[in-house]
Amino acid sequence: MTLSRSQQLIIAGLLALLMFMTRGHHFASVDALPSASWAIFFLAGLYLSSAAWFPVFLVMAAGLDIASVLLGGGQLSTSFCMSPAYGFLIPAYGSLWMAGRWYASKYQFNAATLLPLVGSILVAATAATLFSGGGFYFFSGRYPDPTFTEYTQRFIQYFPKNLAVMSFYLVVAMICHVSLHFTATTQRADQQH
Repeated sequence: MTLSRSQQLIIAGLLALLMFMTRGHHFASVDALPSASWAIFFLAGLYLSSAAWFPVFLVMAAGLDIASVLLGGGQLSTSFCMSPAYGFLIPAYGSLWMAGRWYASKYQFNAATLLPLVGSILVAATAATLFSGGGFYFFSGRYPDPTFTEYTQRFIQYFPKNLAVMSFYLVVAMICHVSLHFTATTQRADQQH
């Protein structure tokens, strides 16, 4: 997928705004919306060609998490989510980013690329759940006697919700993508006549 620098900057700005609105519980978050972070990292991998954007979004996510804890009157050392396992978000988000990059190399505007899209989403969501949920379960210190059996039950419990939330935002992005594609195609056709 080839986008101009200005198109990529617009997309990066929209993704940053979406993260700002949906991540954590801070003064500007929309509490009714679930976090779009997983979809944001996938879409950033898909649309933003420079790998330099990955650490930008990582820092933004961490900054919003820290702000959420501190603005809520908490302390980072006692926050439930801020634990030694927090670093597992890097490979979780990295798997989403890389899946977006992979799909970008397969993308064409036709139905044949829907299968690679769905496959990349499933693989990325599975990897992200294993890294983030598994990392938290086994390494956060919040669970005194973690077992693979209990983690498997937790995976089965949480994976469908994680996938559904990510898919919701990706469907919205797909609708925007298709609408913009047809608008641009119509404008080009009108200019030729």
